[in-house]
Amino acid sequence: MPDHAASSDADPPAEPEHSAPPQYPIESVDNALRLLWLIGERGSLRLTDAGDYLGVASSTAHRLLAMLQYRGFVRQNRQSRMYEPGPSLDKIAFSLLGRLDVRERARPVLEHLNAELRETVHLGTLEGQMVRFIDSIESPRAVRVGSRLGRSILAHCTSTGKAMLAQLPDADLMELYPEPKLEQLTGASIDSRDALLEALKEVRRKGYATSKEESEEGVMSVAMALPRSNHPPMALNISVPASRMNVPTRRKIVSALTGAVQEIDQLII
Repeated sequence: MPDHAASSDADPPAEPEHSAPPQYPIESVDNALRLLWLIGERGSLRLTDAGDYLGVASSTAHRLLAMLQYRGFVRQNRQSRMYEPGPSLDKIAFSLLGRLDVRERARPVLEHLNAELRETVHLGTLEGQMVRFIDSIESPRAVRVGSRLGRSILAHCTSTGKAMLAQLPDADLMELYPEPKLEQLTGASIDSRDALLEALKEVRRKGYATSKEESEEGVMSVAMALPRSNHPPMALNISVPASRMNVPTRRKIVSALTGAVQEIDQLII
């Protein structure tokens, strides 16, 4: 990646936008995030470049950078006086790298599951109220569930999410879900916090979670969480067209997931 920090005239790449603009934007927060993004692109940043980029006075840019420095997201090089990524950003980066490492180690197990069951396999992680799918292998069959790799879906609407949520104590769940009503993705989705808490009791009893067309019509799944140890919360999921799910198939999936979860847990200790 070329270093643009030495040239204040260089136009930065287009800024990322991942959703519609918020209804009530906070300009100072947006400017701080834009500075973090620019430092990530350039590697380092002068104070004057920061002001020019945001279209604000140097004093305003300095206050923003000072707050980012206070929280450890940037640091100022004593010699060059340029602002560089700080320890808080390093911590986030190392956390993401750790997840990538887990995904790489788990990949052979996912491949084995996919070959054994001939159904779509997902590996997901819990991020607040959402599940983010960090790896997937699609079924080789003509009629199959598509990959959700890279997608984030409401955790309570997925077997993957419920498997991980069941690992949390009820007090944490009440904090995570402060509202009694929950959004639905289909008519079969859990629609209340009370119903979710009851469903999670069943997940804990069985040791696995299921979804019966709760995130997408025509899709059923079974998921099992990895034991909580020195890695982020994660769960394995087998997704099957509803027409192929029955009691013997579910039992076979649960048996395969049990072995796979144990194997992955040993690989990432």
